[in-house]
Amino acid sequence: MKHLLLIITGVLFFMHSHAQVQGSVVDAQTGEVLPGVTVQLLHADKGCQTDARGRFFLQRGRADDSVKVSFVGYQTRKLTLSSQSSAIISLTPATASLNEIIVTSSRDKQSRTDAPIAISTISTQEMRDTKATSLEQLMNKVSGVYMVDLGNEQHTMAIRQPIGYKSLFLYMEDGIPIRTTGDFNHNALIEINMAALRNIEVVRGPASSLYGSEAVGGAVNFITAAPSLKPMARVQAEISDRGYKRTDFSASSTFNKLGIVVGGYYADQRNGYMDHSDFHKLALTVRADYQISDRTKWINSMTLIDYYTDQVGGLDSAHFYAKDYRNFQTFSYRKVNALRYRSTLEQNWNNTNKTTVTAFFRNNTIEQNPFYALKNLSDPLKAAGEINDDSFNSYALIIQHKKQFAWKHASIIAGLSADYSPATYYAEFIDVTKDAAGYFRSYKTTDSVLTDYNVGLLNTAAYAQFDMELVSRLKLVAAVRYDRMDYDFDNHLAPSAFTGAPDETNHFNKLTPKLGLTYDFGQNRGMYANYSVGFAPPNISELYRGVKVPVLKPATYRNYEAGGWFGFANDKGYVDIGVYDMQGTNEIISVKLDDGSYENRNTGRTTHRGIEWNVRYAPLPSVWIRCSGQYAEHFFNEYVEKGVSYNDNKMAGAPKVITNTEITWKPRFLNGFRLAGEWQHVGSYYMDPRNTGVYGGYDLLNFRTGYSWRQFDCWVNCRNAGDAIYSTTTERTTYSTTYRPGPKRTFNIGFGYTFRN
Repeated sequence: MKHLLLIITGVLFFMHSHAQVQGSVVDAQTGEVLPGVTVQLLHADKGCQTDARGRFFLQRGRADDSVKVSFVGYQTRKLTLSSQSSAIISLTPATASLNEIIVTSSRDKQSRTDAPIAISTISTQEMRDTKATSLEQLMNKVSGVYMVDLGNEQHTMAIRQPIGYKSLFLYMEDGIPIRTTGDFNHNALIEINMAALRNIEVVRGPASSLYGSEAVGGAVNFITAAPSLKPMARVQAEISDRGYKRTDFSASSTFNKLGIVVGGYYADQRNGYMDHSDFHKLALTVRADYQISDRTKWINSMTLIDYYTDQVGGLDSAHFYAKDYRNFQTFSYRKVNALRYRSTLEQNWNNTNKTTVTAFFRNNTIEQNPFYALKNLSDPLKAAGEINDDSFNSYALIIQHKKQFAWKHASIIAGLSADYSPATYYAEFIDVTKDAAGYFRSYKTTDSVLTDYNVGLLNTAAYAQFDMELVSRLKLVAAVRYDRMDYDFDNHLAPSAFTGAPDETNHFNKLTPKLGLTYDFGQNRGMYANYSVGFAPPNISELYRGVKVPVLKPATYRNYEAGGWFGFANDKGYVDIGVYDMQGTNEIISVKLDDGSYENRNTGRTTHRGIEWNVRYAPLPSVWIRCSGQYAEHFFNEYVEKGVSYNDNKMAGAPKVITNTEITWKPRFLNGFRLAGEWQHVGSYYMDPRNTGVYGGYDLLNFRTGYSWRQFDCWVNCRNAGDAIYSTTTERTTYSTTYRPGPKRTFNIGFGYTFRN
């Protein structure tokens, strides 16, 4: 009898095990596992969602049954079960999906159509098709964004703001600011490893209610790739006809509960279109995800950046329009060394409670012999300059908890953060020799120290965001954040107009609210409205460097915004549009003085308003058209400089119209081939706040083509195909106009190979 029971039990267990279907769901492009994917039996009322490791388990009904696998932002798949009993199912991201998953809007995963803000995503596919050698080639595809190319990955930004160099934009890596608040650098994206990215999310307008100061014009979140489920590696190399060379590499896999991914690149520029414009950069990121249990995950990542570039200044009109792109600065340079490490513990207590704890460390140094610090003297063969070193370390912690409620589909996210970042700044005077042709030929150091100080930066904050469904289809989002910034300034020199302010402690604090509504009309149609406040305290270099008495005040911005979206039938694309009006008080602007140097000043009141649009449409299954753009105005309401009123004047460096339009062809008869043409238009703008001169803007044509076959791919990109003469930014003083020339026509050719298990 015992033997019979054992046989029966064994048979039942065998039948049960064969009736069970199991597998994993991954992203077809990156190989990452996808938690929360719905796996549904088509002929039975059975289904489940993938767990934290992307796994699913189903009890099969009929032998010939099939499953439907669906996830927000991905193309739905239907598969038979006959050969899928332990399968890895790959989902392909939707080409143009309105309803994709984002994380930047709420610091947690949510549907794009639930977020009452202007937000855009640059997808993995878009990055792979573009083959960008610098980030502005990607960022300028986003409506309302103009990332200014200053050469060799150097840049500045304009999002709902004129072209400028102020701390009005927050740059993050996986939701963590890459630099500490109070020590902003407009070139901060030099410190991003492009080879380690999965996608990019761009929030336009103030995001201070979640992320604090500097998130005024916008916040850009660079999201790194997670480890793939199966072994995967890639190597690629490219070269240009302008002396640029680059090699990218990555490797990724998961070993039981531990996933590891390594990615980076080395870029080198020699003998470019301008002399003295060489650079090199090494970027490396290592990330390890450990799935302690189905509810607990530990993520560790580290990024290292080693960067050096010659600095290139602007040109006068005669050299610029003659395409005589000589560089008058022969010894200026910038060195950047950055190390970032973060450790995040995610704990899902149950289906309604989640806690995240993140500790992170930064070590950052920027050494410069900057061209913009060169000042002409009365002797035409002499000039003055400086060599400086700006460094900081950071020790920081962010604790966040999310609670979901059954009532009104409500949820609340609350968090605390603290960031202690001791910073130092040291600058010494140099004597510069010029020649009769205007070249800055050589320099020698002196025993004169211009600046030498330490600042203890302590940023503490508390924030909360609540959302609920007021009535069917109408959602409310309300958020508030309190920030306090303490600057403990220690000047190692006697205070003066050159050496800086006396020792002191400064405090800044601000309460920033946000209130938003979204309404879903159904059929991929909806609208949103929000009110938000952003603020930006003075940076330490603005507050203390070269001033005897700190006089700058924090800037505050109040933003009113509304928008909507409309999806075309049959998933042929969508239209996303938004309008905004932002009022600034005590806005900090950078004024170029007649001697070529810059000075920071508060304005009285400013207005920034405009309309932004993003259209994606597929007239044919193999043809996609994208048009992103803005029409905006930026002007002074109250601003007096040296007794001269600029009230109602347009702000300098503020194009009204910026558009980026792209047509992509991927023929079905030649699978893996792509051809794209892109038109970048930057409209005219005033070159100074006096509105005495106008730069006419420019138009660029870029072409890209490539072919992928199995694991191999190749591409050819042509930037500035028309070889247009253009300036990426143009400024005027009383005595001169300076043009920053954009690159001439450039061809890039590259090859890549992907290794898969």
